[in-house]
Amino acid sequence: MKKNIMVLLVFAISTIFSGCFQQQGSNVLRWSFWGSEARIRNYQLSNDIFAERTGIIIAGEPAPGTGQHFDKFRTQFAGGFAADIVQLGGYFSNLGFSDDGRNVVGTMGYGGLEDLLLPLDSYVRSGHLDISNVDKAAIDAGTRNGILYAIPVATNMPALVYNKSLLERVGAPLPEVGMTWNEFDTWLRQVQEKLPRGIFAMTDNGATVTGSVFFSFWCADNGTPVWDGSKTNLTASIVRDYFDLWAGWRASGLIPPAAIGADFAETNEATSSLIAGRTAVTYIWSNQLSGYQNATTDTLDLIMLPNAVVSNCLWGQMSQMMAVNKNTRNPQAAAQFISYRINDPGVWEIMGADPGVPVTPAARNAILADATPVTEKVVAYLNVAGSHSSPANPNMPNDTEWNAGLHLIYQNAAYGRINSGQAGQQVMDLIARLTR
Repeated sequence: MKKNIMVLLVFAISTIFSGCFQQQGSNVLRWSFWGSEARIRNYQLSNDIFAERTGIIIAGEPAPGTGQHFDKFRTQFAGGFAADIVQLGGYFSNLGFSDDGRNVVGTMGYGGLEDLLLPLDSYVRSGHLDISNVDKAAIDAGTRNGILYAIPVATNMPALVYNKSLLERVGAPLPEVGMTWNEFDTWLRQVQEKLPRGIFAMTDNGATVTGSVFFSFWCADNGTPVWDGSKTNLTASIVRDYFDLWAGWRASGLIPPAAIGADFAETNEATSSLIAGRTAVTYIWSNQLSGYQNATTDTLDLIMLPNAVVSNCLWGQMSQMMAVNKNTRNPQAAAQFISYRINDPGVWEIMGADPGVPVTPAARNAILADATPVTEKVVAYLNVAGSHSSPANPNMPNDTEWNAGLHLIYQNAAYGRINSGQAGQQVMDLIARLTR
């Protein structure tokens, strides 16, 4: 709780000051992003270096989580007072053009991608934004209709993090990096047999407040992706099987009862049941390992989601897509700042592998040159998991509403208010409503 209060206080103070700075001159740029206390602190350190070199002050406007960030994103763009530089993450794929009827922004009445974000190609040509060493996949991720609108600063992947020290203390077996679903189920049961009462083998990650990643992975692994850009491959009976999987783990005591699981949002280390000592393994994004490890004296490590080694259904997530508000008063400085964050090895010496593994060779070398054990684990995980990945499927249209809706249905099923079959049908109804 103290951590959440501190992050919110930093957010409030930075927002107040950034508003004052914006009125003082165009040498001050507002930057809207989300992240943990550690990320906010490290961002500020690198922002200070940029200010010393260029005289351009970056006024950070952090939010503690993606949900709060994108609530602010939509409100600020609708009101015409968005930050100069905005962090988009996977939400970038939701920003279609104005004539896209499924576009979240467009349907909310304040424009599509081209109405919000500044095309960056001219700043590449002028040299203010250097992408000469950026991975092609990263450039492609931020390009729409042949126009560059955003650049991700890093890549990360879905992962399971487990408490290695806890397993060793209780004499439970350590996991294999890649297991099938049957092997994973067997391992969870072996772990649960060794754990003290009140500690569960796994967090209930069926659908969290801010994400549907485990569901999306399971669907792809099942050969029925949630959304392919034009249609879903799911049926109510297929979704029912997913809810049955988690219901079975809950009935066996491998994951917490709904009332306990609801105490943990599972969005970061501050809201994690694993860090609270209630579970042994949970889902994270690989770049989150640093924050989780810093929050405990136990040793943590990463493994792949079940069956990834067979289906190759993991995916690289382009992390922290950075874009420029079309109405910024200093687009050159904004492009220069993004270039700095992508390319400067000094930034990555500060950041390590948060918010992911960098998209340029020089930056990757920087984090490995004096890498912490955590950074080495993240890079090693991506080296292994990357060979068991496929291109990411498109995000569900209106994916913020999708995540919230799926979470509500999942909670109702977890509490026994609806059965798995009813949950499956409600998920299909939700998909139909969001994609029509």
